Amino acid sequence: MTVDKELVCRDCQGAFIFSVGEQDFYREKGLINAPRRCPNCRVLVRVKNSGRSLAETAEVACAECNAPTRVPFQPNGHKPVFCAICYKTKQLAST
Repeated sequence: MTVDKELVCRDCQGAFIFSVGEQDFYREKGLINAPRRCPNCRVLVRVKNSGRSLAETAEVACAECNAPTRVPFQPNGHKPVFCAICYKTKQLAST
């Protein structure tokens, strides 16, 4: 039986949850190693690697759980913004 795991981000040293759903996703994709960065730091690394400016990112509160989350765009307020966990939960619920 798989359970949520609390991991520590190698960049910001903050704790984050590696959920059962994420673990299943990693297993389905054949990924063996757990993530070493929290979702916010993963966004920052993707933006840096793409050559875009960090000013294009925004830290906002998740519309579902109110957790702070970083997104690779500037929200305009017309649509809700979700953290990675709530976003995946909503995706699974809609299928």
